[in-house]
Amino acid sequence: MASSIPWPEFTPSETPIDVLVKISRFYGSDPDFVLAGGGNTSVKIGRRLLVKGSGHPLATIGPDGFVEMDRDTLETLVNRQLSTDKAQREEQFKTAIMAARVDPQKGQRPSVEALLHHLMPRQYVVHSHSTLVNMYTCCQKGGDLVGKLLGDQVMWVPEVDPGYILSRTLRDLLAGYKTATGRDCPRAVLMQNHGLVICGDSAEEVRQTTDWLVAALRKPLEDDPPSAAFGPITRIDPDRARRLINLIGPSLRGLLAGSDTLKIVAFDDGVESLSLGCGAEGKTLATAGPLTPDQIVYCRSFALWVDPPDDAAHDSPEYWVTALRQAIANHVNKTGAPPQMVLVKGLGLFAAGDDPAGAQTARAVYLDAIKIMAGAQRLGGVKYLDPALRKFIEDWEVEAYRKQIAAASRSAGRAAGKVALVTGAAQGFGLEISQDLADQGACVVLTDINAHGAQDAAAQIGAHAGLLRAAGLPINVTDAASIDQAIHRIVRLYGGLDILISNAGVLKAGSVKTQAEKDFDFVTSVNYKGFFLCVQKVAPLLALQHLACPAYWSDIIQINSKSGLQGSNRNFAYAGSKFGGIGLTQSFALELIDDGIKVNAICPGNFLDGPLWSDPQTGLFAQYLRSGKVPGAKTIADVRRAYEAKVPMRRGCTTSDVMKAIYYVIDQKYETGQALPVTGGQIMLS
Repeated sequence: MASSIPWPEFTPSETPIDVLVKISRFYGSDPDFVLAGGGNTSVKIGRRLLVKGSGHPLATIGPDGFVEMDRDTLETLVNRQLSTDKAQREEQFKTAIMAARVDPQKGQRPSVEALLHHLMPRQYVVHSHSTLVNMYTCCQKGGDLVGKLLGDQVMWVPEVDPGYILSRTLRDLLAGYKTATGRDCPRAVLMQNHGLVICGDSAEEVRQTTDWLVAALRKPLEDDPPSAAFGPITRIDPDRARRLINLIGPSLRGLLAGSDTLKIVAFDDGVESLSLGCGAEGKTLATAGPLTPDQIVYCRSFALWVDPPDDAAHDSPEYWVTALRQAIANHVNKTGAPPQMVLVKGLGLFAAGDDPAGAQTARAVYLDAIKIMAGAQRLGGVKYLDPALRKFIEDWEVEAYRKQIAAASRSAGRAAGKVALVTGAAQGFGLEISQDLADQGACVVLTDINAHGAQDAAAQIGAHAGLLRAAGLPINVTDAASIDQAIHRIVRLYGGLDILISNAGVLKAGSVKTQAEKDFDFVTSVNYKGFFLCVQKVAPLLALQHLACPAYWSDIIQINSKSGLQGSNRNFAYAGSKFGGIGLTQSFALELIDDGIKVNAICPGNFLDGPLWSDPQTGLFAQYLRSGKVPGAKTIADVRRAYEAKVPMRRGCTTSDVMKAIYYVIDQKYETGQALPVTGGQIMLS
């Protein structure tokens, strides 16, 4: 079978639309056939055509994702002569396609290739953008190669405008095919620089034909190693590569931003990226133009190629921001648009997007384009899209509509577009802060010394918010190398970050007369030194983004405590570390203001329902009961009541209370160096 994905089971009782849904999900879930929003499918039922609607991914489509069309109306349209003016023609075509809907009140928009599906003379039609097939359709000798391999079992469609012109061309070619062969339909239709169409009167016929075609097209490529496609590979040494990734990713976030909300920039140095970005012929091939409409839609037409200097002495923030700013300006002057894909020679690929899904989609589509380019090169040379066709697709209203659909699905909220790093996030306050940030549209990186806990928590958040919007990483905040490693991984994932929530903290209660030195050192190291190290490692990255985009401001927020505002009996190690944290906050705020970094502290009251307090063995209620901190307390419940009684509002602090303070200091552009109490009136500033 052509796909590694299991073929679905079908039963005689299933309706044609049930069968179509299964076929669609099968091919739509296989990246070798469909990526992003590409591809479409249909079924004919009498004089009705049910075709995929715009904005419905094939991988998850259901019966409601198909638009019912009247085939008699479509037949009239395919034989109708529209305007010779492209703009008028496309407007007429869109109006006519929309008029062919059986139920226009549903507000659905059918695939622009509805006419193509109508014309194919079998019940089920699958139009995909198969990687293997496009190695031939994007090859200079593709038509000849396919003809020699498969003869008249397939039909080749030359490069034409999609939509109306493609349908008219297909109509004429099918008529000519029938005259020449006596058959009404080839086994497959290959469209130059576009993709594949296969039809059949059953799901099994579609599958068998696809498997046959894939097997036939694979043979000429089996003996030629793909690694040779772009010439010998030369890579930058690993230590410098790491430095460059940490410089270039954040710089691109700022330089490609259209506002003070930065881009998400995903880095890739996998096999495909390195084969092109490190290949001797990579620059020539990568900058020649797009191969397919999907590449234009999701990656923009032209990638930016960057040649780093051989001398590593140039590897400074100032150099790279200046060099990339000029390179992007030159690219815009030449192509009319900023790049979405940036290839750095010897390093790899940076893919930019407005959100993680956009960046990762661009990355996936471009990696697919590299595979296609490599295959086409091995088969005889790459065939790029004709410039006139490229321009048509760039300006095509249909593709603008696809982009609008994608934009409408982006996250909204008070933290939308932000990347947040939260320490101590495997449980308690840190976990709940992370959940709320994700709910408000942020990408959240949960870090903790408990690596499995952070990863599990991130998986839970990702299942709700989207897998690309949450990541779990190990961090030991007392170890600079551990923090460095986490930050580098964040840069590879998102290009940088916008918010540091320094939440990791520990508490060891006890009398100054008896507390062990190791307990004091432990509390001080995590709460005080840990905050310092996190800021030291994050600040240069945030400063680099501000250098690239001066309108941009970032936030460092320490989750401090009311114990940082008022001493705490038999809790001196914790209180001392928190007092020190406020001193660090104020000092960092003064130093980092010129880098566009605001530094503030949130000082919550007691989080009585969290594990820090409520764990029956190690929680503070249990510790305070054992240490005799609450006179007369006999049980944990007695200790809890004593602490609730200290609060004018008669309850402990909650995550919701803290989040309001966090969003306040993020939103407030005229506040830094503050220690904001959230204590229910227990601590009042004077």
